[in-house]
Amino acid sequence: MNVDAVLTSIIYILSFFTLFFIGKIVNDLLHRDYRLNEELVEKDNPALALAISGYYLGLVLCIGGTMIGDSRGLLEDMLDLFIYGILSIILLNLSWFICDRLMLPRFKVNEELIRDQNQGTGAVIFGLSVATGLIIYGSVSGEGGNIWTAAAFWGLGQAILIVAGLIYNLITPYDLHDEIEKDNVAAGVSFAGALIAVGIIIGLSAEGDFTSWQQDLAEFILVAVFGLLLLPFIRLLTDKVLLPTVNLTDEIANQDKPNVGAAYIEACSYIASAFIIIWCV
Repeated sequence: MNVDAVLTSIIYILSFFTLFFIGKIVNDLLHRDYRLNEELVEKDNPALALAISGYYLGLVLCIGGTMIGDSRGLLEDMLDLFIYGILSIILLNLSWFICDRLMLPRFKVNEELIRDQNQGTGAVIFGLSVATGLIIYGSVSGEGGNIWTAAAFWGLGQAILIVAGLIYNLITPYDLHDEIEKDNVAAGVSFAGALIAVGIIIGLSAEGDFTSWQQDLAEFILVAVFGLLLLPFIRLLTDKVLLPTVNLTDEIANQDKPNVGAAYIEACSYIASAFIIIWCV
């Protein structure tokens, strides 16, 4: 690697961290009802730590999507990086509020995170942020698109995540909202895994060059619907094959102390299955 390549890499890395810092500041400004350092350091708030960790991971994925692809020259790359980077930050933060209004509408997310330190809610925000980061990653990567195609695929992805939430609530014998409101961490972890899995399927199916609305949109919706239809099958597979001696619903919702370990197994099953779908479809 020559000196020019090293200097160029340093510029890209500094630009990445500049955008990441902007993303952090934007999130802090949008959540002025609490002080992040106070909650994490003085109050040891694990729920907010989960939510913010997911946001930061989603932010890395968003910004990373803007850096994928062949270079078109340093100046043009920097322009694209900051245009799509700022767009990604805006869309990722919008997703947090969409979750509050549409995915968990029966309570206020920030109240659960701050007042109750509800780790189940924190896990859901973690999953949603990572899933959204993956969707934005796929939407902004590749050639041929623009900010409107990126925003459109993000919007479609958010709609599919909301549908995934509805399907998940239908295939689980317990009420997801009730369990999360009761501070059931296991229920939140399981649901987070399902969201991340859908994000993997949607995001990676949208990755690559934009050809045309007719072709790309048809492929996007086909893969997304296929992934949604597999959610019930994956849960059944986890219950009967990976945890054959216990009932998954009983472990997560029907006992005094929900089994978070069983929830990790379910969440990982969703995520692993999502990668298998992407590799095979």
